[in-house]
Amino acid sequence: MLTLVIVVVFIALVFDFLNGFHDSANSIATVVSTRVLTPRKAVMWAAFFNLVAAFLFDVHIAKTLGKGLVDLNAVNEYVIMSGLLGAIAWNIITWFYGLPTSSSHALMGGYAGAAIAKAGFGVILFGGWVKTVIFIFVAPLIGMILGFALMLSLMWIFAKRPSAKVNQSFRKLQLLSAALYSLGHGTNDAQKTMGIITSLLLTAGILHSFEVPYWVILMSHFAIALGTLFGGWRIVKTMGQKITKLKPTGGFCAETAGGITLLVTAFAGIPVSTTHTITGAIMGVGATKRLSGVRWGVAGNIIIAWVLTIPASAIVGASAYLVISLFI
Repeated sequence: MLTLVIVVVFIALVFDFLNGFHDSANSIATVVSTRVLTPRKAVMWAAFFNLVAAFLFDVHIAKTLGKGLVDLNAVNEYVIMSGLLGAIAWNIITWFYGLPTSSSHALMGGYAGAAIAKAGFGVILFGGWVKTVIFIFVAPLIGMILGFALMLSLMWIFAKRPSAKVNQSFRKLQLLSAALYSLGHGTNDAQKTMGIITSLLLTAGILHSFEVPYWVILMSHFAIALGTLFGGWRIVKTMGQKITKLKPTGGFCAETAGGITLLVTAFAGIPVSTTHTITGAIMGVGATKRLSGVRWGVAGNIIIAWVLTIPASAIVGASAYLVISLFI
């Protein structure tokens, strides 16, 4: 039993690493596309603040994901393993095609699919899914509105100053906005892995109440920071240039809007998608130029991938459980 738990914890940390790897582009695309930092320096900057987040925030999201979506009395270690494998498979597929989809929703979908394969739809705590499903649409909308409002404000404040000088000033400020976004990314996404590992420990009888151990917090943040450091380069171009062209002022507004959204939802215990949030913020910034400033065709493809993530990863998670159950 202990060996199985160790294996599943390892798989969870692999998912966390891939989450950082997959979402690295979200953290650095704006600061790289505006040429404020080189790609290597950008991932180091983002990874550092992913790790720092471990010491600054509570674990509300971990509790929501770990015990608020699936009835823990009806799952076991193999369900959790299968859910993680489903999420990992979806992450690899979308990384290969350069689609900035949500690792968070892949994890939730894989976990739910594996649980349903074992115990039926009755295992799902539908009340816990309401906020999550709503915020699939609300989080990018908040990011978009904040990004639009911030960019519009800067355009009004600095209307009489040469844009080249304004952008030069915001090159340094964008370091702060990138750090803010990476803090939000770290605290939001690492907590999802914490929730899964804590569920595993509770299911295995190692814990007797849902309290996230400190070693789980540290390992989860370390794994996601390490994944960010290696970087999912295929997605950088999509996020940084294909949606809209960004300058330092736009990058600052997008990262600030995304970071604020992530930190507010983290305090509220709502597991939102960091990918959806920053994509919405980038769209909002681009829309201040004109509606044609956003490549809506690319944005449409991204949204289709968003909608498919939970059901697709659920199917993969359920399939993984059915295969594993043949050997147990």
